[in-house]
Amino acid sequence: MKALITGASSGIGYEMASILSEKGYDIIAVARREDKLKKLKEKLKTNVEIMCADVTKDEDIEKIASRIEEVDIFINNAGFGVFGDFSSSPLEDELKMMDTNVRAVHILTKLAVQKFKAKNSGYIMNVSSIAAFFPGPLFSAYYASKAYVYRLTLALYEELRREKSNVKISVLCPGPIKTEFENVAKVSFGTGKEKGRGLIIADKEKVSAYAIKQMLRGNLIIIPGKLMKIAVFFRRIMPEKTLCKLLYFLQSKKFVQK
Repeated sequence: MKALITGASSGIGYEMASILSEKGYDIIAVARREDKLKKLKEKLKTNVEIMCADVTKDEDIEKIASRIEEVDIFINNAGFGVFGDFSSSPLEDELKMMDTNVRAVHILTKLAVQKFKAKNSGYIMNVSSIAAFFPGPLFSAYYASKAYVYRLTLALYEELRREKSNVKISVLCPGPIKTEFENVAKVSFGTGKEKGRGLIIADKEKVSAYAIKQMLRGNLIIIPGKLMKIAVFFRRIMPEKTLCKLLYFLQSKKFVQK
C-alpha cells in the first residue's frame, strides 16, 4: 500500500503522512523543502520517498503525475493564502496562490481520476477549507480558490458514482488550524483567549486523523469539529450581505503586522 501527499513537509500534510505510515502505507512525500521532508522520513516507520517539487511549475507537476499510478491514495494538500484588501493585495502573490490552490489541484486531480479509473480503485482527497462555504472579504481570492476545490470534488464524486466506479473521492474542509499557513498569509487565528482574536483553532493531529478515517470510509464531505458543522448549517439561513459584514469583522481581527 502506498500514498502520495503534496504539501507533506508541515501541517496536516505532515500529520496525514504520519497517520498513514502508522497504518502501514509507504509514503511519497512531496514538498519544496528538502530539509523538512528529510525530518519526516526519519520519523516514519514505513518506506518514505521524498520528492522536492513546486506544484506551480509544470515540470514538477509532471514529475508528481508520473508517480500517481503506483499509489492507492492521492492527497492534494499543497496550498497557501494571501490576506488583504482585494484592490491592494499583491497580484503576483495571488496568481501564485491560484496556481497552487486551483491549477495544480485541477491538473493533479484529473490525472489521478484518470489513472485510478483505469484500475478501478483508489482514494483521492482534495484539501479545501471551511472557507469554501463562505464569502471572504479581506481573504477573497483564497476563499474563492477553496470554493473551486470543493465544487470540483463534488462534481467528480457524482460522475464517479454514476459510472459505478470503485474510485473514492473526498474533500476535506477544516476550520482554522495552527500551522505554517498563518505565517505565510500574515494572519493569526489565535486561540480564543488572545485579545482581539477570538477564533477557535483545531488540533492538526486530530483533524488529520479524522480526515483519514472519513476518507477510508468513502465519505465525500469531511468537516472536522462540531462547531464547523454548525457554522456551515447556519450559513445557509443567513442573508448574504449580513454574512459578508460578519466575515469582514472576523477577518479584520486576523491581520498581523510583520
